[in-house]
Amino acid sequence: MSTHREPINVKELPTTYSGKVELAIIGGTGLYRLDTLTPVARLTISTPWGFPSGPITISKTDKGFPIAFLPRHGLHHDLLPTDVPAQANIAALKSLGVKVIIAFSAVGSLQQHIRPRDFVLPSQIIDRTKGNRPHTFFERGFVAHAMFGEPFDPKLNLILAKYEHVLNGEDGKKVKLHSPATEGKDLTMICMEGPQFSTRAESQLYQSWGASVINMSVIPESKLAREAEISYQMVCMSTDYDAWDVSGEPVTVEIVVGNLTANGSNAHRFAEAVIDEVAEEIKNGNLGNDLAGSMKMSVSTNPVGVKKEILEKMSFLFPGYWPVN
Repeated sequence: MSTHREPINVKELPTTYSGKVELAIIGGTGLYRLDTLTPVARLTISTPWGFPSGPITISKTDKGFPIAFLPRHGLHHDLLPTDVPAQANIAALKSLGVKVIIAFSAVGSLQQHIRPRDFVLPSQIIDRTKGNRPHTFFERGFVAHAMFGEPFDPKLNLILAKYEHVLNGEDGKKVKLHSPATEGKDLTMICMEGPQFSTRAESQLYQSWGASVINMSVIPESKLAREAEISYQMVCMSTDYDAWDVSGEPVTVEIVVGNLTANGSNAHRFAEAVIDEVAEEIKNGNLGNDLAGSMKMSVSTNPVGVKKEILEKMSFLFPGYWPVN
C-alpha cells in the first residue's frame, strides 16, 4: 500500500457515494483520519437517531476497496464520551452497507504486563456505565433482545492479532499486541462512564476482577453494532496504568500526551496494514455475515401491533424485515 498521498481539500470532495461500503474504521483518541488512503467522498448522513459524530469520509485502498472512516469524538474531539451519538454513528454506517467495524480507543491498563503504548484486542466487556447513554435501537412498543455473550467478533480478533509486527516502539522498546491468542484467555475491558477517570479504589477493584483495560467508549458502541448485525472489534491503545498502580511515578499529562502521540502513529500503521486482509475476508464472505438476520429472530413483539412510526424508523436499519402497513 502506498504511503504518500497528495493533499486533498476535503471541502471539494463529493457529498454522495453510490457504492456499497462494507468496512468501517471508527477513530478514537489519537486516530482522526487515515492519511494513506485516497478520499473519494465526504458524507453527512441523517438518521432517525440524529446525525453522527461528524462527516463520514469514504476512502479507497490501492485495490479500490472502499473504507468508511468516522471520528468517534468529532472532527475536533469536542464530544464527551457520554455525548457521543452512538446510535446515529452505527445507524449511519449500517446505511452505507457496513458489515465490519474496526474501532480504535485509548485505554488505561489494569495489568502490569500491559504497558503504556501496548495494544490490546479484548474479547469481553464489563459494563460500568450509568445508564445515561442510549444503548439500543429498540424502544417501548417494539422489544428485542440481542445475544451479547461474545461482544466482539472472534474471527476478526484472530485476524488482527497477527499484526503485532507493524507496531513500532521507541528507544528499541518492543510494542506488544495482547490478544486472547497470545495470552490463552479472555481479555476483559471495563467501560466506565467518565469523563473523570477511576478512583484508586475503583481501579484496584477492576484489577482484582482480572480485567485487562478500561475505557469510556466501548459501551454502547459494541451493543449497537451487535443490534445492527455488524461484526465489531475494538483495538485498544494503552496510555497509562490507570490509578491502581502506586508503585511507580505518578502519571502526568505530559506522559499521557506523549503516549497518545505514539499510539496515534501506531494506530495509523495498524489500521492501514490490516485493511487489505480484512477487505479480502469480507469479499470472500468469511467476515461480516455471521450476524445477518439475527435481529429479525430476536424480536419479542408481534410487528402487527407496532406503531407505524416505529417500524418506519427500524426500516432504516433493517429494510424489509418488518413491512410498514
